[in-house]
Amino acid sequence: ASGNGEIHNLTESGYNEGDAKWVLGGKAMLFSSDRAGYRSHGSWGAESDAYLMFFDLEAYERFRMNKEERALAKENMTNKEKKQEEKKEEKEKMDIEKPKAQETEALKFDLENCRDRIVRLTVNSSFLGDALLDKEGENIYYKASFEGGADLWRRNLITGHTELLMKNLGGGEMVFDKTYQNIYLAGDGGIKKVTPSSRTVKNIDFEAPFNYQPYKERAYMFDHVWRQVKDKFYDKNLHGVDWEGYRKTYERFLPYINNNSDFQEMLSEMLGELNASHTGARYNGLWASMQTANLGLFFDENYTGDGLKIEEIVKGSEIACKQTDVKTGCIIEKIDGTEIKAGMDYFPLLDGKIGKTIRLTVRAKGGRTFDITTKGMSMGKVNELLYKRWVERNRQLVDSLSGGRLAYVHVKAMNSESFRTVYRELLSDKNRNREAVIVDERHNGGGWLHDDLCTLLNGKEYQKFMPRGQYIGRDPFNKWVKPSCVLICEDDYSNGHGFPLVYKTLGIGKLVGAPVAGTMTAVWWETMIDRSIVFGIPQVGCMSLDGTYAENTQLNPDITVYNTPEDFINGNDRQLKTAVDEMLKQIGEKK
Repeated sequence: ASGNGEIHNLTESGYNEGDAKWVLGGKAMLFSSDRAGYRSHGSWGAESDAYLMFFDLEAYERFRMNKEERALAKENMTNKEKKQEEKKEEKEKMDIEKPKAQETEALKFDLENCRDRIVRLTVNSSFLGDALLDKEGENIYYKASFEGGADLWRRNLITGHTELLMKNLGGGEMVFDKTYQNIYLAGDGGIKKVTPSSRTVKNIDFEAPFNYQPYKERAYMFDHVWRQVKDKFYDKNLHGVDWEGYRKTYERFLPYINNNSDFQEMLSEMLGELNASHTGARYNGLWASMQTANLGLFFDENYTGDGLKIEEIVKGSEIACKQTDVKTGCIIEKIDGTEIKAGMDYFPLLDGKIGKTIRLTVRAKGGRTFDITTKGMSMGKVNELLYKRWVERNRQLVDSLSGGRLAYVHVKAMNSESFRTVYRELLSDKNRNREAVIVDERHNGGGWLHDDLCTLLNGKEYQKFMPRGQYIGRDPFNKWVKPSCVLICEDDYSNGHGFPLVYKTLGIGKLVGAPVAGTMTAVWWETMIDRSIVFGIPQVGCMSLDGTYAENTQLNPDITVYNTPEDFINGNDRQLKTAVDEMLKQIGEKK
């Protein structure tokens, strides 16, 4: 506790492990680990389990006892305790003076063998929350998220029976009371008393008044941001800026700022003086808003008559998935009974109707009028459909221009879900036998996937599978072993810069497209004492072996080609066409 003693690495593991707690009187440690859990396929996250590590052999052996052995041990312990109590009473009678306080024997830790005494307590890996072990080590109570919310589970470690006690208990830390019969949960801004035996939850009311001084609080947060950047910014020289001077420049505005929205803007301006990526502040204020639903349709902007003339029905939209007579060229005359006149702003008719039923009156090309019902879609869902539409268009273009010789995949973001999509598509039966691949990572906002992607694309074939002289596959089976190139553009950010940088450094293939700004750092976003304010510090700089930071170092493609605004409007993708030409040159004419 003093920090002066010897430090011991207890788990000595390459997995993510933490949330340690003393249990069983200090003879064991309860902790979480993702060593057995469902793992992210691309660097990010994994499900965890609860484990026990024993520092005491006797406690370990007792834990491993079955039900009958435990009952017998408890009976023997009860007789022993009775004898100890009788001796104590006899001593007190004979002792004239006040009994001295009982001294506690110091614990002895077997650190040599503790890693051989690790027991997995949970049977299903999960996104694990807090966990508690009861006094006797017979039951573990833990929170796990399987269906969205954090549910409370109990596993009887004697019988192996696992049961769900309470749904959606909420996040936060748990602690037993002295009787080990009740659990107190602190989280979500409150305190709850949970009684597992009766499966009841009681809110604990409390008051915590304080003297709120917003101007002084903002002054504190300003000072905190300034000091954190000084201590944690990846470059000790802070890009050569006069950070002391900027403190004086910006803190003079503090007396005149009376809200966090303006305060966030001021922090962003100050952090922007660092000329670095992953800086700035965000304000997450709450306000009332009514979102407008979307129908998943494109309308003809040249149409001047009454109603809305349908130019395209987005694939996968609510209307596209229903068996209706709605087709391109139909005109929507009414929304929920309200006529749509020429030039009318129809968006108010869709306000607040996301997920709700909407009635459309539609006129077909022949003049027939009919009603259909659909559900309003969020703009986020429509954007996802439009993204899939764009990817499918690119894939068809590559197929057409290459005669089916080239594969195409798009990396949407640097996360596990995107990696799984790339892995599934790239190594599918359809693409595995193609001669090369175009990996498109344009418009990628980042994450942490550079090593996973480069490992996937940098496979080297070393053997073939040949039953009875017939070729059916090769090793490595889980990597791409053929030529590739990567498409990049101006708005690739963070690891969207890092992946093509590593790809080029390793010499896997060529980069095609527009230069990418140097933004490859690892950021720490801190939520402040006023939780509506968040700010960022790029703490880890990525440096090449020649000593050059990726931050503020522009990444230039091997083949530079820009898509103009006119190209975007007309659907002409110069970059993708150039990539197809380059890969066809590499693989040569088909024999």
